[in-house]
Amino acid sequence: MQSPWLAAGIVREYNMVDNSFHFEDSPPLAAESFNSYKDIDSGRLFSAQGDMDNPVKFGDNYQKPRLLLPALLFAVTVVSTIIAGAVQQGVDPFKDPYGLVDGIPFSASLLIILLTHEMGHFIASRYHGVRATLPYFIPAPTFLGTFGAFIKMKSPIMNKRALVDIGAAGPLAGFVMSVIFTLIGLKLSHVVPAASNKGIGLGTSFIFDALTYVVYGSLPDSLDIVLHPVAFAGWIGFFVTSLNLLPIGQLDGGHITYAILGKSHRNVSRAVIFMLIFFGLIGWPGWFVWAMLVSVLGTGHPPVLYEYNPLDRRRKIVGWLTLLVFILTFMPVPFLLM
Repeated sequence: MQSPWLAAGIVREYNMVDNSFHFEDSPPLAAESFNSYKDIDSGRLFSAQGDMDNPVKFGDNYQKPRLLLPALLFAVTVVSTIIAGAVQQGVDPFKDPYGLVDGIPFSASLLIILLTHEMGHFIASRYHGVRATLPYFIPAPTFLGTFGAFIKMKSPIMNKRALVDIGAAGPLAGFVMSVIFTLIGLKLSHVVPAASNKGIGLGTSFIFDALTYVVYGSLPDSLDIVLHPVAFAGWIGFFVTSLNLLPIGQLDGGHITYAILGKSHRNVSRAVIFMLIFFGLIGWPGWFVWAMLVSVLGTGHPPVLYEYNPLDRRRKIVGWLTLLVFILTFMPVPFLLM
């Protein structure tokens, strides 16, 4: 089934003077679907008025995002991540409920990083007049206490410039916040003699290695770093950023890739899936799960409404910047068996 805003016909002309669209002839049902649909672009709501003889005009009726469910999920996620952070520090919440205080540094750092990422998307969406929900956090009974967060788009993205801005705003904002918390956390971490204990270790990325060098200089192999919970939250922030910037389907990286490469986006998506399978074979088996998941979700990308609006130089720079951030944060083997 086509979305109403895509079924309304072919855009023949956009008048930049009076902010209106004119359409080629299209079926009455499609025209009715489009004329009943309300959306916003460039900070203003538009809705088609009358029949197809009249252009699409901009109006004032902005719908505020709902607050109750996002606030409730955020509150539950605060609790679940505090518990997770305390458990990481060896606290038994049932025997020592006051020990939950030890989980606050991890919880606060991680949620600020995730919230910054999602609010980057939300603010960019508002700037371009795309209706979006507030962030939905997903609490989970896991080692991290959450499966992350997401926002839901409630109206179409008008052009590729908006697509780049919305897709890049989240990862770039989250990346900056991850750098800040990683530096703070590394300052609070401890250097200890490297142990030969068995267990699960953390992989590293270019950016994490660089920040470690800034704080500690060059460490010999005989020494290791016990990460403070704030540094661990920063590490997770880098990992989440790299996952979102994978140029596949409708991930953040997929949005940017589609805006820059157009129809070639699908070929890039398929190539990256094969890359994940390769890394699953030589390193972390979890990449098999990600390859399967993104394959099920799809490697394609829906077109924007105004498909032929070319990217300007600034958006192309943003695209290259997000590629650099992806390279800096990507970890071929994020978890190590020691």
